[in-house]
Amino acid sequence: MSTIDYYDKNAEMYFDYTVNADMSDNYQRFLIYLPQNSFILDAGCGSGRDSRYFLTHGYKVKAIDGSKELCLLASEYIGQEVINIRFCDMDYINEFDGIWANASLLHVDKNKVKNIISRMGRALKPNGIFYASFKYGDSDRVQGERYYNDMNEDRIKELFSDFEILEIWMSDDALPGRSEKWVNIIVKNSNSK
Repeated sequence: MSTIDYYDKNAEMYFDYTVNADMSDNYQRFLIYLPQNSFILDAGCGSGRDSRYFLTHGYKVKAIDGSKELCLLASEYIGQEVINIRFCDMDYINEFDGIWANASLLHVDKNKVKNIISRMGRALKPNGIFYASFKYGDSDRVQGERYYNDMNEDRIKELFSDFEILEIWMSDDALPGRSEKWVNIIVKNSNSK
């Protein structure tokens, strides 16, 4: 079973578990770099929680997710279509002011994640802002039917070495009953592609 199959099979449970998580600190850190009305790609939007926040605060959002079932639930929740697409099939060029990849790139195979991040970089406008978060660690693993590519500070810096790093910080898990640590990064697309 693939990670996407897991989310398709457990979409309603996952939606209910994550939709009310408080991400306000991360939102503020990200949005301080973006002008009002910016166009944000919510890459791997899951429940649509973050897209809904951005939409209600005046931003334009394109939300995507690899899970067809989560796309259906999130579309209803945010009031606009969530596009069912895998990161490897994205072909956006110079389109977004910001990319929000909260707890989504951590499911990309460690041998492919750098290429996916480059693909996302091409989707950003020059000087666009890119946020991503990973579970803290230094290994890749399968846990309960899902693949994880964990990051520490050194690994995440290497992963985003083609961008200008603005911030890296640690945070606690926002979901109830979990005590995992996360590493977060905000970078700027300083290349004019």
